[in-house]
Amino acid sequence: MFGLRQKIALGFGGLLMIIAIIGIQSLLYLTKLGESIDVILRENYRSVIACQQMKEALERIDSGLLFTLLGDTKDGAVLIRTNESAFEKALQTELNNITVPGEGEKAASLQELYQKYKSALKNVEGPEKPMALRRDVYFTVLLPLFNQIKDTAAGILEVNQQNMSEANDRARRDAFRARRQMYILLCAGALVSIGFIFFTGRWILRPIQRLIRSAGEIKKGNLDLIVHSDSRDEIGHLSESFNAMAASLREFRRSDQAKLIRIQHATQRAFDSLPEAVAVIDLEGQVEVATGSAKTMFGLRPNAPIADLPFPWMTDLFNAVLNSGRAAQPKNQSRIVQHFVGGEERYIRPEAVPIMDDDKQPTGVILVLHDVTQLRQQDEIKRGVISTVSHQLRTPLTSIRMAIHLLLEERVGPLSEKQAELLVAAREDSDRLSTILSSLLDISRIESGKAQLEFRAVSPRSIALEGLEPLRRAAQDRGVSFDVELPDDLPEVRADVTRINHVFSNLLSNALKHTPAGGTIIVSAQADEEWVRFSVADTGRGIPGEHLSRIFEQFYRVPVPGQEAGAGLGLAIVKEIVEAHGGAVGVESREGQGSVFTFSLRRADRGSESENAL
Repeated sequence: MFGLRQKIALGFGGLLMIIAIIGIQSLLYLTKLGESIDVILRENYRSVIACQQMKEALERIDSGLLFTLLGDTKDGAVLIRTNESAFEKALQTELNNITVPGEGEKAASLQELYQKYKSALKNVEGPEKPMALRRDVYFTVLLPLFNQIKDTAAGILEVNQQNMSEANDRARRDAFRARRQMYILLCAGALVSIGFIFFTGRWILRPIQRLIRSAGEIKKGNLDLIVHSDSRDEIGHLSESFNAMAASLREFRRSDQAKLIRIQHATQRAFDSLPEAVAVIDLEGQVEVATGSAKTMFGLRPNAPIADLPFPWMTDLFNAVLNSGRAAQPKNQSRIVQHFVGGEERYIRPEAVPIMDDDKQPTGVILVLHDVTQLRQQDEIKRGVISTVSHQLRTPLTSIRMAIHLLLEERVGPLSEKQAELLVAAREDSDRLSTILSSLLDISRIESGKAQLEFRAVSPRSIALEGLEPLRRAAQDRGVSFDVELPDDLPEVRADVTRINHVFSNLLSNALKHTPAGGTIIVSAQADEEWVRFSVADTGRGIPGEHLSRIFEQFYRVPVPGQEAGAGLGLAIVKEIVEAHGGAVGVESREGQGSVFTFSLRRADRGSESENAL
């Protein structure tokens, strides 16, 4: 039984043999044709040329004799001497190239006739002899010899031409036989090739196609197939190995299914013990496993498509994670979803996290639904306490400020210098306390939704310049320059001008406070398809990295050596105002290299209908 290698070698060996035979035959016939052509050139062509040259030279010698007989002795002698040399040279070539039977005798006769002609030529050429004698010798001796020499040369020429014709015929017959044998060999090669292609398909291609189809079935999960092969070559061994592999895969599948069932049960038990609502979702958007709270609160049961649930934000989070490959949260400002469970109000903070494989491609999504109801209630209690305390403190604080004002005006009696200093310090502290209470009330109103925002379309350049103008004198006094980089073609934004002026005032005041003399504060903005993003950059001392994550928290203050810290409410108010507009705030800073505060406002031509009173 032939193996696959022997079968391929047999097919290619036959083709190689045909090619070798064709090549050898081609070389042999080309060599034979070359020899035939060489014979024609070597044996006949030289004699033909030599005979033609002798005939031409002889005719010119005869013309020279005629010139002599007519009295032109000088020109006749030159013509005779020149052509005698040419004739003798051609005659010598013919004598050295005797190749055809009978050619030697003719050449010897030609040489003998020429010697007689040359001897008689002297009797006619000499001018000292009588003209009648010279003419008689020419017509009786030279002219007959002339004709005999020409006839003999013509005979040699005819013999060689006849031999050339015969050689040409032989070459044609050889070429015809060569073409016929080439056609036969080419047909044989084509038949061998067709046979090889047929047997290649039978021996190699068909078994390989069966293996390809079997591999496709295994890809689909069909491991119960068996590949049949009648051959005992390498393809047969490969088929046996393929069947063995399928059997091993069947066994692995049985063991893996049992293991997977155990893992699923263990995972489900672990999930059921989690207090948070957590669900694992596959790439098709179906729930694979979920905790008990996820099932009861949101209906996230195994095999349930999230698209069928009455929570569109789940589908949005799922798509956002698959598209970006990063964790995602809802896009609304609070990122909190209100949900009722058994008539009880709950607040949920959803978060979706991708499950990545080794190639960093998502294979699923983990949906985590944090219940922040208690934290929200605590925040509401805190805001209520702060609002109540702020309201309760405003009335006595107003009285204290009024009393200090009256005392400083000395309407109730004169003050000593020391008393005036104490009252001035008390007035400054009471003003600062009043500012803090106002800020707390603003934050409380914004967070509780009681602050009304009056949105209108406004130019980014105008609101930036309006917020910057009150601080120009203070900047000049401190030796700090403002640089405004606002393109004229920026689209209008939807904003409450008063509130946004407060944002610019806080950011510019902070930048001015922390920028030394000779520094620069840069106000710039740029637009994208939905937002206009403003930035306030300074060349100040910068903010240490450990403080950046908490910079917008209430009452959080970055310690600055040698400088009195504020109440820590300015940036918190900035954050609340910007988020009330639907935007976001951010900060980038390096210690010793300045800071860049950014915030975004929605373009007026992209205004959201969800913008309403908070």
